[in-house]
Amino acid sequence: MALQNRMNSDQIQALFDRIAPVYDELNTVLSLGQHRIWKQMTVKWSGVKLGDTCLDLCCGSGDIAQMLAEKVGRAGQVYGVDFSSAQLEVARDRAERRCLKPPIQWVESDVLSLPFEDDRFDCATMGYGLRNVLDILRSLKETHRVLKPGATAAILDMHRPSNSLVRSFQQWYLDEVVVPAAQKFGFTEEYAYIAPSLDKFPTGAEQVSFARQAGFSVATHYPIAGGTMGVLVIQKGRR
Repeated sequence: MALQNRMNSDQIQALFDRIAPVYDELNTVLSLGQHRIWKQMTVKWSGVKLGDTCLDLCCGSGDIAQMLAEKVGRAGQVYGVDFSSAQLEVARDRAERRCLKPPIQWVESDVLSLPFEDDRFDCATMGYGLRNVLDILRSLKETHRVLKPGATAAILDMHRPSNSLVRSFQQWYLDEVVVPAAQKFGFTEEYAYIAPSLDKFPTGAEQVSFARQAGFSVATHYPIAGGTMGVLVIQKGRR
């Protein structure tokens, strides 16, 4: 949510703990189910293959981690990382009900300081997490550190579209649909943060610049859904 000047790490963590029970349901309702398609695109852009060891950062309720598990098969490994224990509890419960093979390893950690050795993962993903970290460059550097040389990460998030008409529609949708829907669940304040977070979030071009500063040799940002969403695809150089 990129509210560095308004919220500290503990406040952000508490927010996601509070919304954990309804997070997935609200995402489905508010995106008309489209968020699953965007997540599938993100998984595809990560370049995940059978047998890979994968990392899903800011995994939330575990949607993308489950998609990765389906791709890597029994020979692969998937780690889902989030600093919200409540979100991880939901993710763990959902995955166990599906009896996924391999089982996903859930890790409670801040993505600014990952508990993994260098050059460990074949690919990484992040869905709706980059806006929520307090230091975007540092999070990208950590992602770069734990990826193997030549590995790819794909990062999905909401954006402010450059088209003024689409931007106006997005703001109307946030004000008239998202916040009222969240209000029914008792989470008006928690979802009202989205609009100001988008105003502060770096553009696609700025994210590419951050990625290159973090050490990635290839960085491309793909706008989707009329520019209201985007996927940053970044690759660590080969040695």
